[in-house]
Amino acid sequence: MKGDRFVLDTNVLISAALSADSTPARVTLWVIAHARLIFAEATFEEFRSRLWRPKFDRYLTIERRNQILHDFSAIADWVELNDDALPVSSRDPDDDMFIRAAMAGSARWLVSGHKDLLDVQGLPAITILTPADMLKRISA
Repeated sequence: MKGDRFVLDTNVLISAALSADSTPARVTLWVIAHARLIFAEATFEEFRSRLWRPKFDRYLTIERRNQILHDFSAIADWVELNDDALPVSSRDPDDDMFIRAAMAGSARWLVSGHKDLLDVQGLPAITILTPADMLKRISA
């Protein structure tokens, strides 16, 4: 798994930002240290817009949010999304950008807590796991 390419969806990244001791944070830190994190403009924009929601004001300072966004932007491998038909898609069309990013970036892993993504079957060479299941794999 070291050196593999990963897409972490927005809920994983937000959870990691909010709780440094959480399973999503542990997975995110492992990916940063041992693998490659994939972002597309659309996936990063969703993360950025969610991170700036007022409900997170009591947990994350403006400075901390700016630092998180800067750091992720700097370390990520950036990919362009295309509009080609997907071999499979999520029940939630908004989640398809994560599948597209994984495919465009030749990611082996997509980590998500969304059932709509977790239920996707038939993606060649991409495994979709929860943060807890991913943590089990990287801890083994």
